[in-house]
Amino acid sequence: MQVSTLLENRARADIVSCAPDVSLHEAVRTLAERRIGAMPVMEGGEVVGIISERDVLYCLASKGGESLTKSVREVMTAPVVTVECTTSCVEALALMTARRFRHLPVVERGEMRGFLSIGDLVKVRLEEVSHEAEAMREYIRMA
Repeated sequence: MQVSTLLENRARADIVSCAPDVSLHEAVRTLAERRIGAMPVMEGGEVVGIISERDVLYCLASKGGESLTKSVREVMTAPVVTVECTTSCVEALALMTARRFRHLPVVERGEMRGFLSIGDLVKVRLEEVSHEAEAMREYIRMA
């Protein structure tokens, strides 16, 4: 299955993002209000980074509370790793596991099409494994 399949029922307008020049405090407020772990940082319609709970935590640990006045640009993870709509879910999951991140923008011709979490991909993989196991049980039963 391709990641585009996961995005079929999602509207691009539903993607929560921020600009690189907003304060870290404002970004943290958005993450908390929306109960999300990360969001893409957009500039001129392009994904320029990702701001995540992990980025905030590392910044607070090293710089203290005054870091909340920094801009997102100073704290975000960049450059951002992206995948295309034609990337398989298994490939995307392997990339996220190998690179140790939990959120992945899906980009097509330079335009962001969606934002996936590792949970989205794990859910799909578990469903695939469940279907494969059921097919195997049925095959054995019929043999």
